[in-house]
Amino acid sequence: MFKKICFRAALFTVLTGCLSSPAPVHKGKVYISKEGGQYLLYREGQPFAIKGAAGFENLRELHTAGGNTIRTWDTLHLDKILDDAYANHIAVIAGFPMPVSGFLPYYNDTAKVAAQYTAFKSVVNRYKSHPALLMWCLGNEIDFPYKPEYSSFYNAYNHLLEMIHTDDPDHPVTTALINFNRRCLYNIRLKVQGLDLISMNIFGELRDLQRNLEKFSWYWDGPFLVTEWGINGPWESQFTSWGAPIEVTSTKKAQQYLERYQQYMPVKDPRFLGACVFYWGNKQEVTDTWFSLFSKEGSASETVSVMEYLWTGKWPANRAPSLKYMLLNGKGAGDNILLNPDSLQTAEVLLQDTATGPLHITWEILAEDWYTNNKDASNGQPPVAYNNLLLPAQGNKIAFRSPVKEGPYRIFATVSDNKGHFATANTPFYVVSQ
Repeated sequence: MFKKICFRAALFTVLTGCLSSPAPVHKGKVYISKEGGQYLLYREGQPFAIKGAAGFENLRELHTAGGNTIRTWDTLHLDKILDDAYANHIAVIAGFPMPVSGFLPYYNDTAKVAAQYTAFKSVVNRYKSHPALLMWCLGNEIDFPYKPEYSSFYNAYNHLLEMIHTDDPDHPVTTALINFNRRCLYNIRLKVQGLDLISMNIFGELRDLQRNLEKFSWYWDGPFLVTEWGINGPWESQFTSWGAPIEVTSTKKAQQYLERYQQYMPVKDPRFLGACVFYWGNKQEVTDTWFSLFSKEGSASETVSVMEYLWTGKWPANRAPSLKYMLLNGKGAGDNILLNPDSLQTAEVLLQDTATGPLHITWEILAEDWYTNNKDASNGQPPVAYNNLLLPAQGNKIAFRSPVKEGPYRIFATVSDNKGHFATANTPFYVVSQ
């Protein structure tokens, strides 16, 4: 034990200054300061607590709900995003996309690395003076390994980091890790020079974040930001016997967002600079409802109301419809529902008695998306629809014929009000041949 303590102390002494508590040399437009044991982010001379959302849509609704920041993953249409953000009083964490560190054929190709450097330098100098820019995020979940074979990656990364700080000393630079990753934090401190703060994308493991921060503070005690947080991702959920992740209702999600933030978000940690909820917009990731806080048409889910409460302390006057659960032939998603092909089935969605006006239910049958590239969110294309199998709905129930082709599917119910809100539920099923 004595040797272990001495090793930690010696290592801490040697590494002081690498990703350590920053004391800004200059005080530009945006900077991080440590005051009385607490880190503060300053913007335009005033402390700025990030109340953020990961995404770049629905910015007016974000401002109305009390949010003040968005986080992007790349620089596509960055000029429009920055302009829209500024018009809606929103700051922007602009992301630079980089290949993962393990893609060594890229980092060993000096021509490609040089082209990346030139492209990033152009973006920095084009947008560094935009009033909506808050900070840069150099890489999203790119990983930081130890072995010497990754030296070309670290050379490229440090070269980019030095360029950003040189060309734009007025905005901090961060990078986003998957969860609280001790290995990456070790290697960042050993091999990376100049990151102003660390960001984390964290979902189910948010419950352990405060404890991990405290246990690892002997090595790293710098400021941090949560750049993605939310409900359990599909990779953290229960699965059917054929591998389809089970998605809870939008009502259950809203409860989980509220409880997770109130119980586990380290808002009282003096190193915490803010968090960005995931996902402020609509996206296809296993389903188009799993993370989407808005519908394709722009309606708001119940979680948007939750975020308004968390950001402002007040609930909005009107909230989305609430659901109890969904049944298919009287069974729930966890019952591993197997159906014969081309046979008559019945689904229903049960509502909470909280609606204050008329509701409309839209039904869909879609092919399961678990075996496509969408599983890792790299595709984003909607799966094939089989809505021609739906029969006329009767209240909150609908009959349909199961698809003829064997395979995995889902039936979706979207409940909408006339005030711009929606709620969702879906149930996976599998069609088996006779």
